[in-house]
Amino acid sequence: MESYHRLSVSESLAKIDSQKEGLSQKEVDIRLPQSQKMQIKDSKRQSFLSKFWAQIKELMVLVLLISGIVSIVIGIAEKTSEEIVDGAIILGIVVMNALFGVYQERKSEKAIDSLKKLTQPEASVLREGKIFKIKTNELVYGDIVCLNSGSIVPADLRLIETSNIKINEASLTGESEAVEKVAEYIYAKEVGLGDRRNMAYAGSVVENGHAKGVVVALGTETEIGKIAESLKETKKDLTPLQKNIQGVGKILTYLILLAATVTFVLEVISNPNEILQAFLTAVAISVAAIPESMPAVITIIMSLGMAKLSKQKAIVKQMHAIETLGACDVICSDKTGTITQNKMKVTDFFAFFDKNSANFDVFLKIMVLCNDAQLGENGVVGGSTEVALVEFANQYEYNKFDLEKKYLRIDEMPFNSQKKMMSTLNIVDGEKIVFVKGALDRVLVRCKYYLKNDKVEELDEKTKQKILKENQKLCNRALRVISFAYKESEVLDEEDLIFAGLCGLQDPPRPEIFEAVKSCRSAGMRPIMITGDYKDTAFAIAKEVGIAKNLNEVISGEEIDLLSDEEFLKVVEKKNIFARVSPAHKVRIVSALKERGHIVAMTGDGVNDAPSLKKADIGIGMGKTGTDVTKDVADIIVTDDNFATIVVAVKEGRKIYGNIQKTIKYLFSANMAEILALFFVTILFPGKTFLLPVQILFVNLITDSLPAIALGVEPIEKSTMLEKPRSKKDTLFSNGVGISITVLGTIQTLLTMGAYLFGMFLYNDAIAITMAFYTLNLIQLFYMFTARTKESCFKSNPFKNKFFTLSLIVGFGLLFLMMFTELGNLLQLQPLNFTCWAVVFALSISIIFIGEIYKLCEKKFLKIKEKYKK
Repeated sequence: MESYHRLSVSESLAKIDSQKEGLSQKEVDIRLPQSQKMQIKDSKRQSFLSKFWAQIKELMVLVLLISGIVSIVIGIAEKTSEEIVDGAIILGIVVMNALFGVYQERKSEKAIDSLKKLTQPEASVLREGKIFKIKTNELVYGDIVCLNSGSIVPADLRLIETSNIKINEASLTGESEAVEKVAEYIYAKEVGLGDRRNMAYAGSVVENGHAKGVVVALGTETEIGKIAESLKETKKDLTPLQKNIQGVGKILTYLILLAATVTFVLEVISNPNEILQAFLTAVAISVAAIPESMPAVITIIMSLGMAKLSKQKAIVKQMHAIETLGACDVICSDKTGTITQNKMKVTDFFAFFDKNSANFDVFLKIMVLCNDAQLGENGVVGGSTEVALVEFANQYEYNKFDLEKKYLRIDEMPFNSQKKMMSTLNIVDGEKIVFVKGALDRVLVRCKYYLKNDKVEELDEKTKQKILKENQKLCNRALRVISFAYKESEVLDEEDLIFAGLCGLQDPPRPEIFEAVKSCRSAGMRPIMITGDYKDTAFAIAKEVGIAKNLNEVISGEEIDLLSDEEFLKVVEKKNIFARVSPAHKVRIVSALKERGHIVAMTGDGVNDAPSLKKADIGIGMGKTGTDVTKDVADIIVTDDNFATIVVAVKEGRKIYGNIQKTIKYLFSANMAEILALFFVTILFPGKTFLLPVQILFVNLITDSLPAIALGVEPIEKSTMLEKPRSKKDTLFSNGVGISITVLGTIQTLLTMGAYLFGMFLYNDAIAITMAFYTLNLIQLFYMFTARTKESCFKSNPFKNKFFTLSLIVGFGLLFLMMFTELGNLLQLQPLNFTCWAVVFALSISIIFIGEIYKLCEKKFLKIKEKYKK
């Protein structure tokens, strides 16, 4: 793009072939096709097939696919319907699971589209000397855009006329203070974006005043567009859970291949002529080893979590993002709007009178009459400070817009950054009065008198020192201080003023932030504040909300620039506030934290935040104030821009991960029991059958599935938000889960084998298979009680989870149907006598007590381990 900030107004208009009266409709029609080519396109969304493939390409799902296909091929070759049905069921589950995952992600995309529609801006343009309101995507190069207080700048503009205009460029530069703009400025040399006072950039917001500007860049050519385009090539890393599930898939694949190979070899050795039978037995072991319902169960758990979070104002774009947020140990958050309310408020005032004095009337009149805030469609609009003053006066029923009609402004001297003052001349009750507001150092030197109680007294040195001391007190609390003065005068004269008082303003913390920060701390997470504000202001808020205690926890962008990468890696661990930072600093902060082994969540709303959101393990966009670019890049969108909502999402993420671990523990121990029992029967009793393929499939798909889902939606454990975040090195089998699967899986094998041997030796093979089948089913139902909580199941109410109750009813209902209906015949089960049922019940219910004893031993071991560490 041309350096329009280095050209004069006339040169800029000539360069873009436009004029101050705007373009003609004919010129607009000619330029529109080229202009629309430059529009920022939404990041290309995956097609249905791409989304579908993404759901099934994980190794564990592929293993399921292969086993289903192999079963169907064997069924066709052997001309048996059983294997074909088994394979079809497995493939059906894989397809349904993938479709459900695609549906959930599409649902999130629609929610994000709705958010974008809510924030679609319009632009006022001057064409043929008349003002028109159009959609921003109808703008063309050379259009003259009219900006007013509250306007969102729709394109990059070279300003051609300005009147007391201040523009907030935080979404692009990260600078929270609005910048005064002047059309007449010309720069002889290249300067940074934040210093170009004659330009207005797309996405910026007009806080005060009005201006006109000519469109010099649209869409991808704007400064915002360049950042958006640069992000499209960046690929996001796999989430910890995705890596974990891939790891589980690999382990499972190796174990299945090992078990199937060993079984096949041993079968061939014992029966050299029965190679096909040996292969069928190996396939049966493979089917037994695969927890067919696991991918579907994990998808359902994630989907339910997504649905719950959407109700709590957090839209999750991809399922795995919830779990990643649950694993994060650092949350880097913007200050404005996320930690604070993004709304300036008058919190303190100082004067030599109280609110009951008649002079308080003068104080409030200065606030509202020496003020350029305007009444917009949705309330008061203007600079954040001026809006705060109007709202403070409103509390005392001083309505600016009524008073302006009553006390007419006849002259004014607008605020500018050099003078740091604003003055107006108003007619009040027939008298002409000058009202002044501004920085104390500029106002106080012009004051000769001051208001004290209901009198005007001469301002002496002692009183001046008192005022300066009170001003310093407010400044020490990082408040923005405004001073007020006035005088009776026929002309707008700013000398010999009467000092009226001071007020302190602050963007106050959100009410929920205090508890949210405490929750972070107790959960072992480190909240970090990243802001464009000065160190003192940032520290004051951070200290108030509990993010920092000492000033040495603060570092500025300038100080970061002085550090090498190695030095910064050490420093980043000690700092919780990063002040006066640029977008490049944000990326550097996130990179350093990740290099230190942290799982980092990063919030952002402006386009300048997009690169750091992309770099973070989990990017969190703001729904209210966030730009479309940020929403596209983010993994999660917080619709209320609230830090407390992020903590709620972390809590949900931790709950989901804990419940997935419970599900894995439950499913894998059950599958381990099937594999080992099948393996032992094959080795110890050649020619004997442990369970029929249809029975194995019934256990894996029907008996295991509902309990696994019930475990996946268990309420959060009390200790979850009191534990440290898990390490990046942790897997789904860490923290004793793998050992628990091995121990309890072995015990379930022994219990099931006990039932099988009892039936085989005392009755016959058919009774042995039936007893083993019922025992395995009942073990899964009883094991739910102990698997659902880390605490004792005898102290926990099992019926607070309705899915748990439902799965028990369905589980025992199915067993009842097997005993007394045709379902038992379909599964080739035999009727059992009372003795057999007593053995089955005694063996299966014992898993509850064994599981509870195991938990007690595990806790004892962990205590000894912790003691040894200390």
